Amino acid sequence: MKRIFRLHRIFISQHLKRLMEYKVDFTVGAIGFLLGQAVEILFIGIIFSQIPDLAGWTFDEILFIYGFSLIPKAIDHMFFDNLWMIGYSIVRKGDFDKYLTRPINSLFYVTVEKFQVDAFGELLMGIILITYSLIRISGNIMWQRALILLLLVPFAVLIYTSVKILTSAISFWTKQSGHITHMFYAVNDFAKYPVTIYNDFIKVIITYIIPFAFTAYYPASFFLRGENGWFCVLGTVLISLALFGISLIVWNRGIKAYESAGS
Repeated sequence: MKRIFRLHRIFISQHLKRLMEYKVDFTVGAIGFLLGQAVEILFIGIIFSQIPDLAGWTFDEILFIYGFSLIPKAIDHMFFDNLWMIGYSIVRKGDFDKYLTRPINSLFYVTVEKFQVDAFGELLMGIILITYSLIRISGNIMWQRALILLLLVPFAVLIYTSVKILTSAISFWTKQSGHITHMFYAVNDFAKYPVTIYNDFIKVIITYIIPFAFTAYYPASFFLRGENGWFCVLGTVLISLALFGISLIVWNRGIKAYESAGS
């Protein structure tokens, strides 16, 4: 255990050095993301210039949900993005062998190997949107729920990471599964808006099948309105842990099925 923590500290220090070395990558990535999100926010603003609310949700409330959805996604992007490469190329090329030759858990090794500096742009945008929306609707907020909302962030991150673990592990059988990860991950765009604006089919998909609704809408709706507290809070925790457990089972079975570069 001590060795794992020591290796983790080494990885973190290396990531920090890379952050300082690649300032241009960070700046370009952050600016590019901010501009892209600004266009989306502008589009939402145009819609709300014509209507007072969307399925009962005001512009500021939707901005909060949108902003909060970027926080767990940014954290996952920052620390666990190397999982994409498992599905796209590492297994196909036989490069996964190196993760099996070290005296640490292969999944842990994969996740801490890469640090994405451009995720700071995503994180910054999320914080800006949350701050702006809260300033405008702060009079209607019960701030006692803020601590619970913060405690739900790691579980929301776990949902994103578990989806990537699960879908990238499929490559142990198929050699390449990046397109599957991309297809599943794209569903997270639905999490930026209230679930109530979608039809029943989409609601079921993003709540129980690919549960990205628990990364933003349900935690945010509990914080903003106190709605369905047990379902929103406990549901986020249980869904994330269940999905993580399933992803670990698939990952471990996939490793047993993995054929190394020499086979």
